[in-house]
Amino acid sequence: MIDHVSVAVRDLDAAARFYEAPLATLGMSKLREWPDVSIGYGKKYPEFWINKRADMAPIAADSGAHICLRAPTTAAVNAFHAAALTAGGTSDGAPGLRAHYYKNYYAAFVRDPDGNRLEVVTFLND
Repeated sequence: MIDHVSVAVRDLDAAARFYEAPLATLGMSKLREWPDVSIGYGKKYPEFWINKRADMAPIAADSGAHICLRAPTTAAVNAFHAAALTAGGTSDGAPGLRAHYYKNYYAAFVRDPDGNRLEVVTFLND
């Protein structure tokens, strides 16, 4: 079982401004911070970290790496996607049913301003 994940970002303050609203739609808030180094978000403990890597090269669009976060409802998936776009992210797949993954798989995909690919998913009732 995975305990936590992290993504590298070039500008920690800008990334924090981006991630605050989308993660809030999943019930996460900033729980831990090492100034100018790292910020951890979560519900009870830091589950999702952003780590400053100022000299990081741009992330290739075809890197294949992505992180998927669980949402409790389709409304939360929709809200995460909308909040990410409002905060400066780009859509990598609008919210919707993805029956080719699984018959009840409802997800959305975004890229943060650094190019990290994020998915948020919920499973509809059978």
